[in-house]
Amino acid sequence: MNADSLLTQVEQLFNLLDARKANYVLVGGIALLTYIEGRNTQDIDLIMALPSLAKLPEIKIESQDMYFARGKFGELQIDILLTKNPLFAKVEKNYTTSRQFMDRKIRCATVEGLLLLKFFALPSLYRQGSFERVGIYENDIATLMNAFNPKMEPLFKELSLCSKIS
Repeated sequence: MNADSLLTQVEQLFNLLDARKANYVLVGGIALLTYIEGRNTQDIDLIMALPSLAKLPEIKIESQDMYFARGKFGELQIDILLTKNPLFAKVEKNYTTSRQFMDRKIRCATVEGLLLLKFFALPSLYRQGSFERVGIYENDIATLMNAFNPKMEPLFKELSLCSKIS
């Protein structure tokens, strides 16, 4: 899928989310694009609860477990982080803001929320041997830290608390 097609399908997805009043938070590569330039992505990542996902039968779910779902909206791959995961629920509740994306304001993870999700994912990526993605995530973390200088200790404490819950 080329960049124009990706953006067109993302716009259609946001129109559908708004029309169905589905609760979501944009995370991942497209969310990073609202903060920094130069991040490429081929999919969209959202935090959602199952009831909101159920409002969207146009998303064809290809796989799902307790904390993640992967689906397709046309050609657009959607990775859904489900709020059953305590950290995802925490980001959805406490680490969101309204950001400009294309011609609309969308609910998006804050810099701190994106950092929490990236740090949370890294151990799993290392265990899987997915070093290309490790490099991307580490670069995302370094770029956000350099550009925004967030306080890191509260984030590490948050990660520690959430890992004890799950």
